Amino acid sequence: MKSNKVKYVIFKTRWGWFGLAGTEKQLWKTILPLPSRKTVKESILKYFPDAAENKNLHKKVQQKVITYFQGEKIDFNGLPLCLDNFSYFNRLVLRGCRKVRFGRTMTYAQLAEKIGRPSAARAVGNALAKNPLPLVISCHRIIRGNGSAGKFSASGGSELKQKLIKHEKSI
Repeated sequence: MKSNKVKYVIFKTRWGWFGLAGTEKQLWKTILPLPSRKTVKESILKYFPDAAENKNLHKKVQQKVITYFQGEKIDFNGLPLCLDNFSYFNRLVLRGCRKVRFGRTMTYAQLAEKIGRPSAARAVGNALAKNPLPLVISCHRIIRGNGSAGKFSASGGSELKQKLIKHEKSI
């Protein structure tokens, strides 16, 4: 994937500054809310150094994200995502993760079972750790078998994961 085709947008939500990156046709990366616009921009440019800003990039997605953080139930399914650089297994995991409904959680083992790989709970966790589109691919909804949140590789870590789960359950 050539980063010179990639554009990005950074916008304000109730939880902080959020970033989207991709082409006009597909989303490639999301950056969960951070306290400053500058930090989001640095994160995006780390992945796509030649990306250009476009405030109109995926306007409908921007509005969905803003609305999500305002406390409304939002469905991010159906958005065109680029997962081309992922293995078949990782794409399987990420697609399976997208099927977990808003406000619900599922364990790593349950997701492994759901995608037809019942002994692959740890591999499911590893695939989710590489999720380039947190929130849009709702990996925060996948938890440990003991009911704890587990790890979260996005900025904010497990604390943010717990906050997202609580946010959705309250809606």
